[in-house]
Amino acid sequence: MTSAFLDNGGLPIALAHRGFSLDGLENSMTAFQAAIDLGYRYLETDGHGTADGVAVALHDTTLDRTTDAKGDVHRLSWREVRHIRIGGVEPIPKLEDVLGTWPDARVNIDVKAPSGIEPVAEAIERTGAHDRVCLASFSSERRRATLARLSRPVAASPATSEIARFAAAAVLGRRPRLPADVSVLQVPHGIGPVRVASRALVTAAARAGAPVQAWTVNAASTMTSLLDAGVTGIFTDRADRLKEVLVARGQWS
Repeated sequence: MTSAFLDNGGLPIALAHRGFSLDGLENSMTAFQAAIDLGYRYLETDGHGTADGVAVALHDTTLDRTTDAKGDVHRLSWREVRHIRIGGVEPIPKLEDVLGTWPDARVNIDVKAPSGIEPVAEAIERTGAHDRVCLASFSSERRRATLARLSRPVAASPATSEIARFAAAAVLGRRPRLPADVSVLQVPHGIGPVRVASRALVTAAARAGAPVQAWTVNAASTMTSLLDAGVTGIFTDRADRLKEVLVARGQWS
């Protein structure tokens, strides 16, 4: 399917991975605002559901790494989660607030756990954000279950196993296919010394009708080599650095 999410006027898509914060405040409203202030039109975040079905922007299943609390987020109510602080200072946002606060921003949402399936779909439905959302998940079952709950189609990327099959087929010189509900191939830029987002993968994806976006890229030299290879989107923790690279290439949106 074609999607407004993927239309950036022919320029590479720069995605602020969990917003932009050099202070560890990932997936906070402050981090998302920092990316917007840099001029970013694309944000990346993650979706979990609370015990009472509220979608929250949080990467991990547990609260331990990024917040002043511990335990599984899906075991707590929103009433409890709303008092928890990222890095001890920033509240955990509702996904609906991320979608609603910046109505012109496009948001890549990674459904991280089964608890997020229905709440994420409901947040997209309530905000009418279908045209500016891309749905991702490491699990094809979670992606399909979330898509099935939407009243309109959205852009989507494949699961880990689907990426592996596609990349292996591309390396072997075959003509791999993507699932019918997938419109963009979002892949790790590399695994150890092996480049996943290669020119061969970009060529195979183009034949399958999908652009390639690479995650999560923080070195300017890697950003440049990926763009030279034809990658059309880059996820980064260093939104400032990716902007500098794109400005220097005359490719900043």
